[in-house]
Amino acid sequence: MSSTHFPFSAVVGQDDLRLALLLNAVSPAVGGVLVRGEKGTAKSTAVRALSALLPQVDVVPGCRFSCAPGAPDPVCPDGPHEPGPGAVRPARMVELPVGASEDRLVGALDIERALAEGVKAFEPGLLADAHRGILYVDEVNLLHDHLVDVLLDAAAMGASYVEREGVSVRHAARFLLVGTMNPEEGELRPQLLDRFGLTVEVAASREPAQRVEVVRRRLAYEDDPAGFATRWAGDEHEVRARVVAARALLPKVSLGDTALLQIAATCAGFEVDGMRADIVMARTATALAAWAGRTEVRKEDVRQAALLALPHRRRRNPFDAPGLDEDLLDRILDEFPDEEPEPDPDLDPDPEPGPEGPDGNGPDDSGPGDGGPGGGPGGTPPQESGHDAPASDAEAPQTPEGSEPQPAAQENGGAGPEQAAVRAAEPFRTKMLSVPGLGEGASGRRSRARTAHGRTTGAQRPRGHLTKLHLAATIQAAAPHQKARGRSGRGLVVRKDDLRQATREGREGNLVLFVVDASGSMAARQRMGAVKGAVLSLLLDAYQRRDKVGLITFRGAGAQLALPPTSSVDAAAARLERLPTGGRTPLAAGLLKAHETLRIERLRDPSRRPLLVVVTDGRATSAGALGGDPRELSGRSARMLAAEGVASVVVDCESGPVRLGLAGVLAADLGGPAVTLDGLRADSLAGLVKDVRTAVTSQSSHTNRRAA
Repeated sequence: MSSTHFPFSAVVGQDDLRLALLLNAVSPAVGGVLVRGEKGTAKSTAVRALSALLPQVDVVPGCRFSCAPGAPDPVCPDGPHEPGPGAVRPARMVELPVGASEDRLVGALDIERALAEGVKAFEPGLLADAHRGILYVDEVNLLHDHLVDVLLDAAAMGASYVEREGVSVRHAARFLLVGTMNPEEGELRPQLLDRFGLTVEVAASREPAQRVEVVRRRLAYEDDPAGFATRWAGDEHEVRARVVAARALLPKVSLGDTALLQIAATCAGFEVDGMRADIVMARTATALAAWAGRTEVRKEDVRQAALLALPHRRRRNPFDAPGLDEDLLDRILDEFPDEEPEPDPDLDPDPEPGPEGPDGNGPDDSGPGDGGPGGGPGGTPPQESGHDAPASDAEAPQTPEGSEPQPAAQENGGAGPEQAAVRAAEPFRTKMLSVPGLGEGASGRRSRARTAHGRTTGAQRPRGHLTKLHLAATIQAAAPHQKARGRSGRGLVVRKDDLRQATREGREGNLVLFVVDASGSMAARQRMGAVKGAVLSLLLDAYQRRDKVGLITFRGAGAQLALPPTSSVDAAAARLERLPTGGRTPLAAGLLKAHETLRIERLRDPSRRPLLVVVTDGRATSAGALGGDPRELSGRSARMLAAEGVASVVVDCESGPVRLGLAGVLAADLGGPAVTLDGLRADSLAGLVKDVRTAVTSQSSHTNRRAA
């Protein structure tokens, strides 16, 4: 694979993405960029290309922490540094893999040498490598929470701290943080979103001419990477020179009272929490003015800063789409008009011309809204209207009102009329549901598990590199051998075999698989709105506990996997909102589909334990293609899931004065508890078994009674 990156100036379109990256290159204090978008939209390509545009850095020769010769870090682990000439090297771009360990990120101390020799033997991590450069995290939404916390703390403080049992090392870690993510694979927590200075939404252009240019340039690059880079070298040099000029101008930019009032009024008008948004907007607007070659911040700078810094801070819960009401933004800014600046004859009236690339005027060079490399403060992304609407939505008006397209009616098997989807009731805080036992899955907040972080529960011999020393156990292991090892002083003679790793217990995330009854009986007496509200509440709980979720629905003649297991609860909420109802109740088909889905997921991710949530009134009126008695089939399917140890909860949706109790029978067959919709609320007085394990113990006695 070629080591020559795709040139930054050759990226087609994506004006906001390029501008956000360049603003951070001009002023790293902006706080980094989070790039959100669908796959295949040049997110990673643009980020990797940015490093070539950064100015070179002066470093102390031999320093592993990239200290500047003129101002070395006084507590650098490789210091103190003697005055002398420095070496020049390009700015680094360091990539953090999703599966990296904490030691790989922050560095590692040699605990054995620290205990036995009293020396701080420190191996730097990726934070040290990224100092004065770029730290790039692809798929940052899939990074473990504790790594994200460490990463953002280092970015905020400009330093990294490594502590192991009283032995600590600190070093400078100032870098441009860039994260990319596909929202379909899961969201970042709102408090982590807020720590990124800017956020950009990217999508592939729907303009055929622009898409053609993307393909043309990519093929040309793959055929001859070095030659392609050479053809774009002139444009790259221009952008690099402009970054250097903007950095030099930045300290001279004036942020007047009018601009500060515009920033404060904008953040207050959009009800943004905290003050970080105001500070980020101020830094971004200043960088925009420097990028445009001006020494004063104008209203258009504040407006563009708001579009980059506020959308991701507007989310109140994970189901809110990020975005900003631009009409409201304009009304707020119009209340504080800028003073008319005097024209400066020395400034270029059009500081952001589109580049004339070696390939001629491509669609991205002459198309509307393109401001050249990085775009301009007033630039707009390519026209993308309508790209989010699926084809089925576009065809929906052609169907009769209150009904669904014909294929769904065929799925119903003619067993009854299909009813239109209803809105979900308001979500609420649910009671805690967890999986019994002790797991070893991905870090989360639901069920007990052995984790790298949490309370210490014991000690064991380390498997591989020691990360969490259990000091007491290590001393106990070494103490009996001191005489044989010839101990003569006060120090303890410690060998590698004496070291003990602390075992810790924390929480893991689970796979929460929803099996939702969408038959006609669920639509009776407007129950579906309450049912959707309950499932939405459980989805919100799954988001907060860092679970994966999946959605199965059953109605008519069978069941379907409406949403394969994913970390995106947004996608599950969207599928739930569009869920229609009608037809008979093939309960067994839904349970068997759950069994098949869990079997496949067990092969893909064997360490992630499942929690099955069946939302139904317990009726079984159709065997579908299976044939036989529907109730007997559903019972057998449930007992098969229970026999495989699948933890289950049944949400009983039955209502009315006469209750058949069928959901309770299903729960007994599954070996889990049954809870009503009201009992699911965290503030409800109804008794809910807090942990599924209490029902598992009663499963064997229930099985014996059925056999008798």
